[in-house]
Amino acid sequence: MSSVAVVQPGARWSLRRLSPRAALAIGAALVGLSFVWASTRGAYAIAPAQLWQVLLQALGAAPSAEQAPEYLVFINIRLPRLLMGVAAGAGLGLAGALMQGLFRNPLADPGLVGVSSGAALAAAVTIVLGSHWLPDLPRTLGSWTLVGMAFGGGLLVTALIYALAQADGGTRMGLMLLAGVAVNALALAGLGYLNFISTDEQLRNLQMWLLGSLGGARWSAVALVGAIVAVACGLGLALARSLNAIALGEAQAALLGVPVERTKRLAVLVTALAVGAVTAATGIIGFIGLVAPHWVRLVAGPDHRVVLPGSALLGAALVLAADGVARTIVQPAELPLGVLTAFIGVPLFLAMLRQFRSKV
Repeated sequence: MSSVAVVQPGARWSLRRLSPRAALAIGAALVGLSFVWASTRGAYAIAPAQLWQVLLQALGAAPSAEQAPEYLVFINIRLPRLLMGVAAGAGLGLAGALMQGLFRNPLADPGLVGVSSGAALAAAVTIVLGSHWLPDLPRTLGSWTLVGMAFGGGLLVTALIYALAQADGGTRMGLMLLAGVAVNALALAGLGYLNFISTDEQLRNLQMWLLGSLGGARWSAVALVGAIVAVACGLGLALARSLNAIALGEAQAALLGVPVERTKRLAVLVTALAVGAVTAATGIIGFIGLVAPHWVRLVAGPDHRVVLPGSALLGAALVLAADGVARTIVQPAELPLGVLTAFIGVPLFLAMLRQFRSKV
């Protein structure tokens, strides 16, 4: 069944829902199309015919021409960047769907658990104060210092927010929301202070990290982030039935035998792992986790068995497409990815607010 607009007299435009199989097939097709399109974009453009030849050479199905410029650009620079985009988009999309299912609110965002702000604050501390507070750390972790600190900071802040949300032997989602708002505000204040005391060079490094980019993708980072996101996706998909029951209410879910508290803990942990790994490697990429699940629900319905994998696929497609635009729109420079996703995401977020204002 295809998704078509249906108009009735006096009615608004609406979408006929896709079947689960069709929705996931379209999501996978969008990822493939975005991957191919983004592969050809950038300061060094690669024609589709050249891209096909490069892929055949990489697979050993064509005579090797390792010294060809398009081969070197694609294999050494563009391919790890694209794979990082797939991992980042999938992790952010899945995390957004988990948070919206857990809070039972389509306007929820992975940032509610503080992982992005915690990672940003830890990265800022490392950039601005690391040489004074932790001078030996770079010798221990090398180029992984910033990534490790950001990932650890994201997990630490998430653990703090989760602890503050505990009351009467359970996790109160309202308390978690309030704790997330407060801790995120505190992290933003810390970022503001670090911006104020940073040198010009530190400020440039900090701003480039905060604005988000796939430009620093390395094969080792792709493997690490991809593995963490893959584990997070596996754990997250296992929560689909539990989230479907929680959508009826926590009391009703408990009566149906759903381990509500365990589901909450695991959903927060999966979100922290996925978003923490992505943010540590790419910086802050906003709004993917907000809009991807919403679009999937519009065309496929609220079943989390479809929303979770569909959000991961659509998130990957959105990040790939946005990165292709970011590398093209201001050539030969590169627009920060977080800026582009915000330009796209904010109008969509406002449209979502307009749609749901009668329900809030």
